[in-house]
Amino acid sequence: MRHNVLGGKMNRGLTVAETLRILKRGEELSKEEIFKANLLGWCIEWLQAFFLVSDDIMDNSKTRRGQPCWYRVGGVGMVAINDAFILESAIYFFLKKHFKKDAYYVELIELFHETTYQTELGQLLDLITAPEDDIDLTRFSIEKHAFIVRYKTAYYSFYLPVALAMHMAGVKDEAAFKQAEDILLPLGEYFQVQDDYLDCYGKPEVIGKIGTDIEDNKCSWLINQALDKATPEQVKVLHENYGRRAEANVVAVKEVYNQIGVEGLFKAYEEESYTRLNALIAKLDHPLLSQDVFTSFMKRIYKRTK
Repeated sequence: MRHNVLGGKMNRGLTVAETLRILKRGEELSKEEIFKANLLGWCIEWLQAFFLVSDDIMDNSKTRRGQPCWYRVGGVGMVAINDAFILESAIYFFLKKHFKKDAYYVELIELFHETTYQTELGQLLDLITAPEDDIDLTRFSIEKHAFIVRYKTAYYSFYLPVALAMHMAGVKDEAAFKQAEDILLPLGEYFQVQDDYLDCYGKPEVIGKIGTDIEDNKCSWLINQALDKATPEQVKVLHENYGRRAEANVVAVKEVYNQIGVEGLFKAYEEESYTRLNALIAKLDHPLLSQDVFTSFMKRIYKRTK
């Protein structure tokens, strides 16, 4: 737990208590409410750790958060698979211990199970679209990338923490959850596109890992933009070099990115997303929700560098 749960930015976990405070409209939270909101935040961090330990094994990754991936730590190896299960089990251990008497206990369990399932669907499509040992860029598309991002990242990173806080605040109206989802999923997509960009153009010492999306044959936003806008000659270069681990292959792909101006495409996308998302937030009109819930997300992730 110390190796895998700690060390991240904790944005997902911190969002639960922050959202609850906003939904309470300035009302001071009790010690029990603060404890329970923080505990739900830690449950998200355990869920995240479960995903990351598993994902690093599947991707054959080297580093995570500036240290070796758990399965690469001496004496761990494939025991990490069972460790991932233990990290997931911690969620339900603590939910039962501290929430069993609450009216929304079943909703919490169902939300964690549903979110886990959604994330696993996104991971599955990601894996079968871009297997490391079977490189075929014709499988890629901008639409497929959007599906992967929504299911693999947006639900658990953005919708889950807010929905947990809504349950704690006593929100039961399905329309409120739907309005929150309609804003939070596009926010999550924007966040993951940023991640794809930083994997290639971010500084390893800042983001805490060595980007390997090109070597890992990832169906990232960058490669899909490049394939969409490349000349036949550039497409040929991408097909010959993407998903290969030699440094020369990576350099060749990045050179095509530079020729197409992928960095500029991302910056234009970021500004368009910022405008579009703020417009969605401005339209929010449900009495049980507050625009501040969503603007706080935007402030944290807009033009982030890690």
